[in-house]
Amino acid sequence: MSTFLISPPTAPPKSSGLKSIAGSRGMPIIGESYAMLHHPEAWARERYTRYGPVSWTTGFGRQVVVLLGPDAWDIPMANRDKAFGSGPAWDYLIGPFFRRGIMLLDFEEHLYHKRIMMQAFTRSRLTGYLDAMNPIIERGLADWTAADSFRGYPAIKQVTLDIATRTFMGAPLGDESDRVNQAFIDCVRGGTAYLRFPIPGLRWSRGLHGRKVLEQMLRKQLPAKRTSSGDDLFSALCHARSDDGQSFTDDDVVNHMIFLLMAAHDTTTITMSTMMYYLAKHPEWQQRCRAESAALGTDVLDYNSQEQLTSLDLVMKESLRLLAPLPSIPRAAVADTEVLGHFIPAGTFVTVMPQFTHHMDEYWPEPERFDPGRFSEGRREDKIHKHAWVPFGAGAHKCIGQYFGGMQVKAFMHQLLRKFEWSVEPDYELHWDRTSLPRPKDGLRVRLQRR
Repeated sequence: MSTFLISPPTAPPKSSGLKSIAGSRGMPIIGESYAMLHHPEAWARERYTRYGPVSWTTGFGRQVVVLLGPDAWDIPMANRDKAFGSGPAWDYLIGPFFRRGIMLLDFEEHLYHKRIMMQAFTRSRLTGYLDAMNPIIERGLADWTAADSFRGYPAIKQVTLDIATRTFMGAPLGDESDRVNQAFIDCVRGGTAYLRFPIPGLRWSRGLHGRKVLEQMLRKQLPAKRTSSGDDLFSALCHARSDDGQSFTDDDVVNHMIFLLMAAHDTTTITMSTMMYYLAKHPEWQQRCRAESAALGTDVLDYNSQEQLTSLDLVMKESLRLLAPLPSIPRAAVADTEVLGHFIPAGTFVTVMPQFTHHMDEYWPEPERFDPGRFSEGRREDKIHKHAWVPFGAGAHKCIGQYFGGMQVKAFMHQLLRKFEWSVEPDYELHWDRTSLPRPKDGLRVRLQRR
């Protein structure tokens, strides 16, 4: 649809006292999609300076209201009056590839699924997942070879995919590993296709094919998982029951597995790659984290020892601030509502941008500087506003795998710090491809040395 056929948001009712939303359409056909994807922070800053925290634009064939900063974030994400839905917006972007994943459900249905799914993320389950992932990390790092130009991102991604498939599915993928990995990549990238039609060879079509690959793989294993007593997530979802005895259908299990497998390895890969980069740029922090891991006296991390890696926790939080794995989050108004005095009619798509909030100098001193100490107990810069640091979302849709993800990151980085040292040239700067979930354009090239 041409951007010139997309109208500005509806004017507010005259008696409401609410303001209209200012904004601009952007370029013909694609609107501001290109700038949103390739230069999101600069684009958001210019828009914030020009229009303030609430403005409208067009992107990916839709009118979109852009909500910038923690005050604007609060309304749709806390969603106290239930005027915003997650499902319609995410379904438009990624529904064909991750249909009916937990992030795409709303209100009572979302709560129903979340209550059942929480049984797969209890402390005892998390402890079992950690016990299963430690040897996978050990085997994965054993394959890493010292080199002057080691590509960290694909190496990390292979380990996290192995962790996700073993921990979540109970067995490694074997010969299917590359095919499944590509299917996930295609599904994720499909959501940011400019042309949202199944044209062979283009992003949307590749994403649809990736979905078929993943669904066929999981449905083939489903009957065995229904009758197994394994400690993997697949089995846990098959047998999970809410307090009142409700359980998932086969379609529910497949849909949730596809979404969780993607979320479990893509977002942690981004976080660990960011941490690896900044620890290479700041060797004093790398050594500080390594000393804490050495003090544990064990090559693998157990569940209770996570809290002793305080420096690594600070680095993880600062890395999540500097690069949010999910840089923007969409919502859709399901009823007429308002944000900061601006009228938002039902049916309006809105987007909030954690990445922009995390770099606002109004809340973060020297926001571009790597400074893990800003999260230390003596400073806690993240507490200046309740929504200043929001890498996991907020409200009912706050990431269900937050603690699993943090545990996985610490388990991997603990072993990496004990086995390797890594560095980059002083002038090396990592550039990110933002056309879907962030990934390093050069694969994150570091000088890797085995200890």
